[in-house]
Amino acid sequence: MSPSLEIAPEPAAALDAFLRHLALEQGRSAHTVRAYRSDLAGLLAGVGHLHEVDLPLLRRWLAAGHAAGLGRATLARRAAAARTFSAWAHRTGRLPSDSGARLVSPRPRHAVPEVPTAEEAAAVLHAAGSGAAEDEPVALRDLLVLEMLYATGVRVAELCALDLDDVDGERRALRVVGKGDRERTVVYGVPASDALRRWLARGRGALARPGSPRALLLGVRGGRLDTRVARGIVHGALSAVPGAPDVGPHGLRHAAATHMLEGGADLRYVQELLGHAKLATTQLYTQVTVERLKVVHEQAHPRA
Repeated sequence: MSPSLEIAPEPAAALDAFLRHLALEQGRSAHTVRAYRSDLAGLLAGVGHLHEVDLPLLRRWLAAGHAAGLGRATLARRAAAARTFSAWAHRTGRLPSDSGARLVSPRPRHAVPEVPTAEEAAAVLHAAGSGAAEDEPVALRDLLVLEMLYATGVRVAELCALDLDDVDGERRALRVVGKGDRERTVVYGVPASDALRRWLARGRGALARPGSPRALLLGVRGGRLDTRVARGIVHGALSAVPGAPDVGPHGLRHAAATHMLEGGADLRYVQELLGHAKLATTQLYTQVTVERLKVVHEQAHPRA
């Protein structure tokens, strides 16, 4: 919570209890809990008692955010946080009614994500493969990070959380635990398998220490690879390819989904691969392929 936001004791205690509920009972990630804390702290900062959180207050709060220039996606996220908190507070007897249930927020515009082309992704991986030609441990690890992110579409946090026992080398499959502790199996191809084999044979042992965890990916000091380091690996690799968008690990996730759909993959399969709870989230990637079809049509068709 920002130190500049002072919350009265009763609302502060309710917020703390709600955040514990998210973390311990709902199994929400630390990142999600921090996001709820940040949004709701702004709502509760001007509240003396929790019963003041009614529909007019919620509407004024969103209106103030809109006047401050917040985007539609941010306002929609804040409204969702307020609705979840209001429902919990009413259910636990802290609020006499669930005012958030009647709160309407602007629907966020789902922007089409920018992704590297298949050629740019291939160039990134080719450059990483050349850098790992001498079997230097860090270069082998970095190559594996890039290959796995693009091959499987996993989130960078999911990749860094993998342990050795989560890898089935014979079937070329990973056991991944995603958002909401949902477990799924993802598969990878031959290039990623080769990168994995080289890392396990000549890379990981060189970075491991006596107290190292069973993590698949290790940092230079022998601990589990930090997600910030993994993001730096991707940004560095993309920036080395002229014209490739610097979109980070999530850009490779977007690219994996987009390129599979362009190659004819079933939308439901891509949903399972990415670990999306809702098919509508995966359908965003179909917009990317349509946009690319439009570009090709305009460039190639005589009556475009």
